[in-house]
Amino acid sequence: MNAAREEMLARVRAATADVVLQDLPPVPRDYVRRGGRSRREVVELFSRRVADYRAEVAVVSDPVAAARRILAVHGAARVGIAPDLPAELWPSGPELVEDRNLSPHELDALDGALTTCEAACAETGTIALTGRDGQGRRALTLVPDLHVCLVRAPDIVETVPELIERLGPSARLGRPIVLLSGPSATSDIELARVEGVHGPRRLVVLVYEEG
Repeated sequence: MNAAREEMLARVRAATADVVLQDLPPVPRDYVRRGGRSRREVVELFSRRVADYRAEVAVVSDPVAAARRILAVHGAARVGIAPDLPAELWPSGPELVEDRNLSPHELDALDGALTTCEAACAETGTIALTGRDGQGRRALTLVPDLHVCLVRAPDIVETVPELIERLGPSARLGRPIVLLSGPSATSDIELARVEGVHGPRRLVVLVYEEG
C-alpha cells in the first residue's frame, strides 16, 4: 500500500513540476466562526439535528439512570465500555465489559457500547470522538449495533469552526478523530436507505449538565 501511494504521489509531482502557483486569490474567512445562541438554544438545536438523523436523543438530568433505562429498553445485557470511562458514569444492571483490545468477534457479541464524547456541534448534529476520557477506540463504537453516547451540554458548540477549534489539540497530537452524524447509513443509486453498513444501526444520545 505504501509503495503504491508513493508511486502515485511521484507521478503527481512529475506532472505538476512546471506549474507555478502565484497570484492565488485569498481564501475568504468571512464565514461565521462563533455562534450567538444561549446554552439552552444550542442544546435545543443540537437535539433537533440529531433527531433529524433518526437517532434517539434526550436531555436528561441523570445520565446514569437514563443510560440504564435506555440499555434495558434496547435489551442490551452486555455493554462495552472504554477502560477509562469514569466510574461515576457506570450504570448498574447490564454487564459492563471493558474493551481491552477485544477482538472483532468479541465486540460483535456485545449488545451495545456506552461512551462519552470529546465535543459536539449543534449546527450539524455531529458528535466528535477522539478516543480519550471514556470515548473508547474506534472499533468499540463501530462494531456493536447500539451506541449510547453521553454528551455534556458544555461540550456542545454551535458552529463547525468552533468544533474544529475544540478538536485542534487532539489533531495536533495525532489522535484518531471520528465524527458521527446519526446512525450509520448509506443509500444506493435509487436512494434506498440502508442502516448499519459502516457502524451501529442505533444511536442514542443523552445530553446532560454536569454537576
